[in-house]
Amino acid sequence: MRRLASTAVAAAVLLVSLPGAVATSDLSVDVSNLRSAKGMVRVCLTADPDNFPACVDDANATTRSIPASMTHLQFDGLPHGAYAIAVIHDENNNRKLDTFAGIPREGFGFSRNPSVTFGPPRFAAARFTLESDADRQQVRMRYLL
Repeated sequence: MRRLASTAVAAAVLLVSLPGAVATSDLSVDVSNLRSAKGMVRVCLTADPDNFPACVDDANATTRSIPASMTHLQFDGLPHGAYAIAVIHDENNNRKLDTFAGIPREGFGFSRNPSVTFGPPRFAAARFTLESDADRQQVRMRYLL
């Protein structure tokens, strides 16, 4: 039995060290400061600075929608690297961030909670790096109207 366990451990180490094996992480995201439980929370996780925060043309972006009554979601098996998260509170559930004269009427938030002045932050301001088995990001929602 002990020999079988040793062989299994050796095989696992060999598989991880093979060329092409990709280290992965699990990411927990907590969303706070939602003003209501109406609608959906829409989350975009991307590693592409050119498609942040919209993620529209990013084939590799991971998007999720959860009811606004939930404040936690999990991404499993992400390759190590740099990412950024954009979140909107789609209160009327129309699948977009509603604006009035360019000002968001619904809530929004970003990984690392960067300050927001005119327009969304750059990817670099919201960027975080996955380097271990598990990580956590806390996104604080903001409302301007």
